[in-house]
Amino acid sequence: MTAPFDFVPLLAPGTPAPAAKWNGFPKYNFIGGHNDAKNVPVDALIDAATAVLKREGATLATYGLNSGPLGYRPLREFLAGKLKGHAGIECSPDEILITSGSMQGLDLINSLLVAKGDTVLIEQETYGGALTKLNKLGANVIGIPLDDEGLRLDVLEEKLAELKKKGVTPKYIYTIPTVQNPTGAIMGEKRRADLIALAARYGVMIFEDECYSDLIWSGKRPKSLFAMANGEGVIHIGSFSKSIAPALRVGYIVAKWEVLARILGLKQDAGSGALEQMVLAEFCKQHFADHVPKLNKALAAKLQTLREALAEQFGTAAEFGDPEGGIYLWIKLPDQVDTTKLAQAALAAGVSLNPGQEWSTNKDYARSRLRLCFANPEPESIKKGVEVLAEVCRREFGVPLRSANVEKGA
Repeated sequence: MTAPFDFVPLLAPGTPAPAAKWNGFPKYNFIGGHNDAKNVPVDALIDAATAVLKREGATLATYGLNSGPLGYRPLREFLAGKLKGHAGIECSPDEILITSGSMQGLDLINSLLVAKGDTVLIEQETYGGALTKLNKLGANVIGIPLDDEGLRLDVLEEKLAELKKKGVTPKYIYTIPTVQNPTGAIMGEKRRADLIALAARYGVMIFEDECYSDLIWSGKRPKSLFAMANGEGVIHIGSFSKSIAPALRVGYIVAKWEVLARILGLKQDAGSGALEQMVLAEFCKQHFADHVPKLNKALAAKLQTLREALAEQFGTAAEFGDPEGGIYLWIKLPDQVDTTKLAQAALAAGVSLNPGQEWSTNKDYARSRLRLCFANPEPESIKKGVEVLAEVCRREFGVPLRSANVEKGA
């Protein structure tokens, strides 16, 4: 019998702990960026796949589908038109790089700009994946508090001035200005203009993440920072994960060519998934404009189901807003609740949630906060999941005192 080989001594420094085996989703799943299963346009995607493969399938024989390293040109052409109408961005298809999800976009931009010890300014509450990647790089991450409109520019200006006195120029300001994750805030145009002017004054680049910007109930949004700055000093990323399906893993970077050329030199993966790009391009040119409003209608209804369930089960013990879009609700529970501990107890009862500390640079502020993704579970699961969560929270922390307006045990 061959003895087990011990490879652990060979691991590179900083290797993370081993991942747990996946045993399926919990019964009530409120984590991650999963979307509404009933609104994945399966039939239209099948038709698109059939049509584009019959027409262009032979191009799979070449890396890049005869479109070059930036990605499938018909998809980049669709995006150029979509971004102009949706976000006000004037760019050519050659200023768009297709990536394997927006997370690859994050990695590429960090590889381009950030080295160990560099300073990066981000929103205090932000995408957990962005925080994890920056921490792994050894960056000096400084969180800027938010208000109902997103990034607080008064605090940002103070921090920029403080850093300048120390001779430090941050590598970028990372912001999710349109349907912020996790708060759902949408930055107004005046603040966007002020942010652009402030960043330019201090010579700092803006990294604009717009992965959720299609999911606005009204369909109306401010111009993107990239558009308002005419692309100067701004890198923009987006994704089809929230508007079509997360498992497709197709995102994109928009930047001036002199920046994009540098990023392209770092993308040494022989191109992102070709089939996904082809199918998306074929689907989007025919159906994207009709699909997104239908998806948003379903998501808006689920959000209200979640808000009503929280109000019924938690009463005043849960504080939350009414986002104008997205797939997340950011919730404040009473101060005695540690949502990291709550998440562990809730998971044992079949409810998964994202504790606030995973999404914030201010661990004390986020200790009693949590993020729930409402897009994937069906309405009845949302209601029952919140009911179970309230029972766990009551057992572990003594709140909420009331559930469905009836004293427990009365």
